[in-house]
Amino acid sequence: MKLGLTLGYAGPQLNTTVQGLVDIEKISEVERLGYDSIWTAESWGNDAVTPLAWVGSQTSTIKLGTAIMQLPGRSPANAAMTAMTMDMLSNGRFIMGLGTSGPQVVEGWHGVPFNKSLTWLREYVTIVKQIFAREAPLEFDGVRYQIPYRGPGSSGQGKPLRSMIRARADIPVFTGSMAPKSQQMSAEIADGCLLTCMHPERPEVLMRNFEQGFAKAGNGKGLGNFDIAPTVVVIIGDPEHAMTPCKM
Repeated sequence: MKLGLTLGYAGPQLNTTVQGLVDIEKISEVERLGYDSIWTAESWGNDAVTPLAWVGSQTSTIKLGTAIMQLPGRSPANAAMTAMTMDMLSNGRFIMGLGTSGPQVVEGWHGVPFNKSLTWLREYVTIVKQIFAREAPLEFDGVRYQIPYRGPGSSGQGKPLRSMIRARADIPVFTGSMAPKSQQMSAEIADGCLLTCMHPERPEVLMRNFEQGFAKAGNGKGLGNFDIAPTVVVIIGDPEHAMTPCKM
């Protein structure tokens, strides 16, 4: 088991500023203690990547993950550019966590329709991994994405491009997945799954979903080359006092 620290969000409702979010003293301590990773998030305030870049500049060994980068906030190519840049600046420590978010944020903040979320995530991950691999100039013809774009309003001048920089071809891509079908797809196409919760005494509830995804992926994919990263809420203090919110 590997331990990570999630930094969360900034905002007055959470009594946290962006500066307070990146508490370098605390982050340096968890790095010293041997924690595996630091994770940042985004909703409709701070973005996930900028605080993580700051953390990366102040650390040397701890991995740097996003949980999650919202799909509607960036094109797949822009997200891949960001991931490659982060990975190169951090000497190979970046983990790219992606997710669709929910309809309230997708439509209420980013102003795009929330539909076919599994197709959206599958296409996004596929494109990102193609960009990382640099095996050929980027071409993709999907339901949500067509690259180069040749649809209505196109100038007709777009052409397939290959990334100008050579980053790791195997930058880890995790997906935020809460429902069974998205967990199956995560196990099939991604390198890890970000979970909001997981019952430590009932792992079989989730494992059946992951096993179905591993079977679809083939090539010997399984827990040996796939990470499961659940969020665990920790309250430091008297146990009885800490349990009070759960009893209400």
